Amino acid sequence: MALTEEGLIPVSGLLSRRVRLASGCQAHYVTSGETGPAVVLLHGGLWGASGAAAWAQIAPFLGANGFRVYCPDFPGFGLTEQYEHAYPPDLSGHLDFLHEFVTALCLDEFHISGNSMGSQNAVNYITAHPKKILSYALIAGGLEDLVSFDELMAKLPQPKEVDRSIVFGYDGTTESMRRTLEWLVHDPAKITDDVVEMRRLAAAKHVGYYRRMNEHSVFKSPDPDVQARMSIKGRFDRLTIPGIYLYGAEDRSLPPEIGGHAQEDVLPHVQFFYPPDTGHQGQTDSPELFGRVFLEFFRDGKVSWDTARDAGISSRRPPLPDRVAVPETAVR
Repeated sequence: MALTEEGLIPVSGLLSRRVRLASGCQAHYVTSGETGPAVVLLHGGLWGASGAAAWAQIAPFLGANGFRVYCPDFPGFGLTEQYEHAYPPDLSGHLDFLHEFVTALCLDEFHISGNSMGSQNAVNYITAHPKKILSYALIAGGLEDLVSFDELMAKLPQPKEVDRSIVFGYDGTTESMRRTLEWLVHDPAKITDDVVEMRRLAAAKHVGYYRRMNEHSVFKSPDPDVQARMSIKGRFDRLTIPGIYLYGAEDRSLPPEIGGHAQEDVLPHVQFFYPPDTGHQGQTDSPELFGRVFLEFFRDGKVSWDTARDAGISSRRPPLPDRVAVPETAVR
C-alpha cells in the first residue's frame, strides 16, 4: 500500500488535519467520526510514533460507533511542526501542547486514552484538568511519582541499559525501525511494511528534539519547579474520575508482574486488565478486543463481563462493579 503525499497510511474513515495553536505551533492530528462525545487518543514515545501510527484501527472503529475521535501528534512526533520554541522537550511541554490543542478544537469535555508515553501524558492532563475528563483508559504506561520508573527498571533481570537501547539505538534504517516495532508488539505479523516506512519518515523529522527529550529519566525536566508542577503524587490517586487500565500480559518493556502490579497496588479505584497475547502497544496486537473495551466503557460507563474476561480482568482483587458489569455469580 502506497503512503499518502503526507507520508501517512491511507485508512478509511481516518482524516488528516492541522490546526494552528496559540503558541504558533502547527499541530497535526487525525480524526474520525462527526458526532457524539469526544475521545482524545494519545500516542506513545518511541521513534516515529504518531496519532495515525498508534490509533489507525481504534479511531475509525470508535468514529463509526458514535464518537468524535482526535489523535494529535505531540511535539517531536508525526507531522506536528513549528514547536521548537513553543514547548520545552519534556512532558511539561506535552501537557501545555495538549491543553492548547483541545482548547483550539473547543473540546470542553472528553474521554481520554494513551499508550506508553501517551498514558503518562493522559495522567498528567487528567491531574491538571480533571473537570474536562469524562473517563479514561490507560494502556501500558507509567505513573512517575506514584511508582518510581527507575525502581521498577532495577527489578528487571537484565541491565536497564539494554532496555534503553531501544530508545537510543535506532539508526534511521528500515531494519532498525522494524526492530523497534518488534519490541512494541507481541505479534510481529502485525508490523506491516507501510507502518515501518511511515514511522521511519516521521522519525527523521525530529531527531534532535527526540534525543533532547530522552536525556532525562522518563522525559522528566531537571528543573525542580517543573518537577513540582508535574508531580501527580497525592493528586491523581485521589481523583474519582472513572478509569480503567490495560497492561499487556506479554509486555516486553516492563512485565506485568513488575510494572502492572505495582501500579495496580496504588490505584484501588481503577480497574486493571491484563489482556493475553498482547505486548506494549496493545491496541496494535489486539485491536478488536481493545475496540470493544473502549466502546463499552466510553459508551456505557462499564465493560461487559464477557469483554472483561476476554480482556484478562485482574484476579489480584475483586472486580470493581462501577467499572465492570459484574454478574452476581462473580462477586467474591
